[in-house]
Amino acid sequence: MKLIREAALSELSIIHDLAYSIWPSAYGNILSQQQLDYMLDKIYSIASLQKQVEEHHNFILLFENNIPIGFASFSSEENSYVYHLHKIYVLPEQHGTGSGKMLLNYVINSVKKNNATSLTLNVNRHNKARYFYEKQGFIVKDKVDIDIGNGYFMNDYIMELLF
Repeated sequence: MKLIREAALSELSIIHDLAYSIWPSAYGNILSQQQLDYMLDKIYSIASLQKQVEEHHNFILLFENNIPIGFASFSSEENSYVYHLHKIYVLPEQHGTGSGKMLLNYVINSVKKNNATSLTLNVNRHNKARYFYEKQGFIVKDKVDIDIGNGYFMNDYIMELLF
């Protein structure tokens, strides 16, 4: 049985471990190993995850039979009814099982309860996840290149789902 719940601060290590398990298959064909390692350390160190919580990112965990299999995080834009999906990942063996859609629907239902007008996200321009988001009603709104330091860039589409 699958269950989604808010992550506790003491569970940030679960998110860290999941990211390190998921990212190589999600981005191994898109990013160099050096950029992958840099981004994992920059985004998923425990200190970075704690800072994201302090910045009001809501982290949720997806479990199957009490085993963590995915996570997501989202927050509202400052003084706005626009929310941003920062992360949504499931283990590779969970692809095609409805787990990602379950996480996304949880986020959508959560932000709608707060009178959200839209949900935005960034997706790497070469990531096939873009097509998953399009199936869920998201549209490409913009294209950005974000300097993340160390000579690396995130080459993303900004996608949006209007409510």
